[in-house]
Amino acid sequence: MSIHPHALECFLPPHILKQIVDQGTPDQRDWAIRAMRISDQIRTQRLALIATLVAPEQLIAAGGAKQRFVYDAQQGTSLPGVEVRKEGDPAVSDPAVNEAYDGAGATYDLYWDVYQRNSIDDRGMAINSSVHYQKNYDNAFWNGSQMVYGDGDTGLPASQQIFNRFTIAIDIIGHELTHGVTQFTANLAYENESGALNESISDVFGSLVKQRHLNQSATEADWIIGQGIFTPNIKGEGIRSMKAPGTAYDDPVLGKDPQPANMKDYQQLPTTDDSGGVHINSGIPNFAFYSVAIAIGGNAWEKAGQIWYKTLKEQLKPSSTFQDAANLTLTVAGELYGKNSLEQQAVKTGWAAAGLSAVEIQLYPTNDTVGCPQSLLNLLGFNK
Repeated sequence: MSIHPHALECFLPPHILKQIVDQGTPDQRDWAIRAMRISDQIRTQRLALIATLVAPEQLIAAGGAKQRFVYDAQQGTSLPGVEVRKEGDPAVSDPAVNEAYDGAGATYDLYWDVYQRNSIDDRGMAINSSVHYQKNYDNAFWNGSQMVYGDGDTGLPASQQIFNRFTIAIDIIGHELTHGVTQFTANLAYENESGALNESISDVFGSLVKQRHLNQSATEADWIIGQGIFTPNIKGEGIRSMKAPGTAYDDPVLGKDPQPANMKDYQQLPTTDDSGGVHINSGIPNFAFYSVAIAIGGNAWEKAGQIWYKTLKEQLKPSSTFQDAANLTLTVAGELYGKNSLEQQAVKTGWAAAGLSAVEIQLYPTNDTVGCPQSLLNLLGFNK
């Protein structure tokens, strides 16, 4: 499996941190600058981390048998840290540990119960999580091998605190672990449209983890990503809204949510700016998925989720664009549920709501690839 070495899929978008640097108090600016520096340091170390973080004896578990390990980084940088809870252990007194453990379990259960995927890599990989990373670190990320969570800016005076701990929202956990799923499937390049698709897929399945955990239908769900991450000092519901991109927050310090919902408002940004706006333009495919799920009705993780998962696993390629995703999900919907079915029509109208006209195309072959290395499959245009 090839991995894009400069990608670091942090949950908190850099444009929010930059806004805090511009508009925050001196203390808030210091914490935001520190968070950005930490992310830059981690980005340069990522390949070495991937090679050293996961113990071989923790890699394999039978399908349906979760293997979760939670570590305490003790506000340092050495990963994974001290083991504090493993599979089958009772809850501990630390809420961050329990949230990381439970969120990993809910994510595993969605992928196994609904999509028959055996953990992040589909081979029974243990889900390792480290909490209390650094002191007052404002982010969470998948580093290519494990989950890492910061505690938010609890070191600031209460009146200046912006972020709660990053394990507080189960969809943050599902979002970041899905970056791992994408890494082991389509391996979408983390820049421009493919990178925004990467982010959107994490939002989709992060939201589905939350919806299934709460047993909510598509119409009952709030479709907010990261609800609870803001302290009461911030005017906002969460980091993103899939239902109404651009409306998640509007705050004097954070500014206004910049996400577009329609392709006509796509923001052309240099790759040096959030890898080409991957956290901003993801609002477009997010809105498409929301629209599809509402049109189909019922539980979004069922039919709409099946379409998106099959497309991710078998059809998307590292360089896929929004138009590719629209065409492929439309074609996959027809393959799964029938040509001109309600589900296929929902996919067509959902992408149209986001400003893209989906057309049926020839699907990429998925047979005769068993045993072929995934990195080679990616180069050839196939996916496992």
